Amino acid sequence: MRRRGPLSITPVARVYRRAEESPVRRVDARTERWREHRVRVRIEFVDAAFRALDRFGPEVSMGDIAKEAGAAKPKLYRHFEDKTDLYNAIVDRLRDTLWERMLSGVNLTDDSIAELVHRAAAEYVAVVTEHPNVFRFMLHSHFSQQARETERALVAARQSARRAAEFFAGLLPTESIDVAGIELVNYSIFGAVASATDWWLGANQREVSVMPVERFIDYLAESISALAMAHARFNGITIDPSQPLRDAFAV
Repeated sequence: MRRRGPLSITPVARVYRRAEESPVRRVDARTERWREHRVRVRIEFVDAAFRALDRFGPEVSMGDIAKEAGAAKPKLYRHFEDKTDLYNAIVDRLRDTLWERMLSGVNLTDDSIAELVHRAAAEYVAVVTEHPNVFRFMLHSHFSQQARETERALVAARQSARRAAEFFAGLLPTESIDVAGIELVNYSIFGAVASATDWWLGANQREVSVMPVERFIDYLAESISALAMAHARFNGITIDPSQPLRDAFAV
């Protein structure tokens, strides 16, 4: 057998040598702290955006938002790529807020469908009245004049429709629920509610008493119920709105 010289290293040895020379990568604590810091600062800027919208209206500028946050505008752009990025974050915050508020204070097991719908409408309108300019911003702001920004609001609506469809499908007693169908009716409901909200906010700018809050809540609840009932009839399903979810559906 030929003897190897003192500098000869077998392929296996090279593998082990490279493994020894390449230490396992560890999570850099500074990198993790910076990531957490960026998340926290983005949240603070979105908070400031809501305050600035409440104060200045839907034509708010990036400078207004930065000032409300107590920061220079360059810092805002370090944490958001552009207006679209900030717009997306505001849309996401509003979507999550609505979802949490509409589910708060309801008993999904025992409350009737009519009660659930009315409570959801009431919580929705409560958020609208708290932040009317945020809704105007979503619908009419100069931030959202480009097609890709407008599309982001539609994407958020589709995601919410799908999320709600899967949520309600999980609550219903039958496994033959058409999730896509529920998603469609939810998407239709979101569109109808958004259009009604746009009208209500615009009308209330001209005449405060055009439709009182309680009547608007009742209108939304009736509209939501009518769309849901129409969808159920189309699919051969009967809904009794006086019953809780588990007992309200009959095929």
